[in-house]
Amino acid sequence: MLEYWRRVRIENEVIYLFLRSPITQIAAIIAFVSVFGALLAPWIAPSNPYDLASFDLLDSFLPPMWADGGDPRYFIGTDDQGRDLLSSILYGTRLSLLVGLSSVAFAAILGTGLGLAAGYFGGRFDAVVMRIADVQLSLPAILTALLVDGVARGILPREQHEDLLLVVLTVAIGLSLWVNFARTARASTFVERNKEYVQAAEIMGLHPLRIMIVAILPNIMGPLLVIGTVDLAVAILLEATLSFLGVGVPPNQPSLGTLIRIGTEYIFSGEWWIVIFPSLTLIIMIVSINILGDFLRRVLNPRLR
Repeated sequence: MLEYWRRVRIENEVIYLFLRSPITQIAAIIAFVSVFGALLAPWIAPSNPYDLASFDLLDSFLPPMWADGGDPRYFIGTDDQGRDLLSSILYGTRLSLLVGLSSVAFAAILGTGLGLAAGYFGGRFDAVVMRIADVQLSLPAILTALLVDGVARGILPREQHEDLLLVVLTVAIGLSLWVNFARTARASTFVERNKEYVQAAEIMGLHPLRIMIVAILPNIMGPLLVIGTVDLAVAILLEATLSFLGVGVPPNQPSLGTLIRIGTEYIFSGEWWIVIFPSLTLIIMIVSINILGDFLRRVLNPRLR
């Protein structure tokens, strides 16, 4: 009963703090619209940018409909291939969110699992995991992702590169983000493992895996949720950076990074809309996710309120 009322009090505090923060409300609306638009892209997008029959090269480089020479069919214009830019952004956001969420999920499972085991068992296993984490922290995330992506491309057969490109990209980004989850889970497990409920579970003879997952993990989820929210923005930015460099998603499935890379080739020739609108979409989405992550951090840490 006490646990129930504690959860009710926490939920009420979250709602109260959320309603008192207009910036967080705006960020939540933007994040919701981004996810909503990405999920429903096949139904709300004016056209399918992946379908060659849905666009015409004669419609390339059309400016937004309100500018001189604009076409009412294309609200924010078209790109170099005549694709509707609004449709490309909706599908690109969908792909960026898919890679970002998959990468964070992979990093969370890997990092949390290693952190739980390192904090619970300690000893040599803890030392090995933390030394690997230290080496990982000495490398920039983008460099780690590029390294993993390059190794995977060298190992996999050439004919499977296109089919497994999204999987490789997800693993590459995930392997560059697992350290924060591992270090946080390890530190929190060190605190929790000496508490009475863990000692009681050990006396009852429960398997260590069950103790870590059922007993310890729910009590350390708060900081991990914050890290997951912040790392989602980092993962989306990493995917956009890799795609901008030409080693991200396939060219026939453009993400926001690919659209920005295409736009930069024509910005000095006057076709500014091709790079401006995808860039604004990426910036606004990342900023809104970071604001939500900061809000969760303040809610879960009363000392920051």
